[in-house]
Amino acid sequence: MNLTALIESAELMFMQILEDFFVSVYDEKNLFSHGLDHHRRVWCYAKELLYIPLKQYNTTPACQPSKLIIACYLHDSGMSVEHGPRHGKHSREFCLRFLENNNLSAHNYEDVLDTIENHDRKDYPSSGDRNDLLTVLSVADDLDAFGFTGIYRYSEIYLKRGIGPDQIGPLIIENAARRCKNFERIFGSPGEHVQYHRKRFDILNNFFIHYNRQAASYNFGTNEPEGYCGVIQLFMLMLRNSMSLNYFFREAGIYPDDIILGSFIIGLKSELLLNYQDDQE
Repeated sequence: MNLTALIESAELMFMQILEDFFVSVYDEKNLFSHGLDHHRRVWCYAKELLYIPLKQYNTTPACQPSKLIIACYLHDSGMSVEHGPRHGKHSREFCLRFLENNNLSAHNYEDVLDTIENHDRKDYPSSGDRNDLLTVLSVADDLDAFGFTGIYRYSEIYLKRGIGPDQIGPLIIENAARRCKNFERIFGSPGEHVQYHRKRFDILNNFFIHYNRQAASYNFGTNEPEGYCGVIQLFMLMLRNSMSLNYFFREAGIYPDDIILGSFIIGLKSELLLNYQDDQE
């Protein structure tokens, strides 16, 4: 069976029950940016990576799509319990529950469990035992941290972890740069995929370069939302009110003359491909 057929078989077997299970255990109001849509996108990036040769070995990743889809859909389920670096352990427990619910032996999925638990280690060792399942999940997760979506995801999780708005910019640039470097190191053979994701990284990087400049004199407590800092200020309000992105889009729309806010809304909506309507909350 070829790779495309294996992917289709994995989706037919697991996608719906994974999505149903995820929705049953994840409280999106705790962290909207890491909800079901994030996991859907990570699976899409993972499928893309399965067709790209690993630069070091000049061969496509050797991992089963039927295992990879489980890892992609459950890797951040633990964020509903723990927003910090230990969320992987909670995600592992949720995966164990999923396996049990579907009469799947945990013994046969130890590699999936270990991958889920360790997916967020971003020390990126340059050598060691080869684990393609972990490599693909980790890089796919990293790719969802770029672009306008990445600006949103980074901002929400860093603010949720108690990092101040005057501190997040440099930290995000540093973290995202490591992710991009790792992607290019592993999947960096010449091709359109590298250029495409490098452009997505540049969107995030350029945003926070400008953000850092504005943040040096911006008062998040009294300023009306404006420019790059205004985007983050509205994310702060969104978190404070436990509201979804609809809240952000509605509030940002109050400032129609702000070019940065307007451009960000267009960019984020185009990436998420969602039909946002007014919240009824």
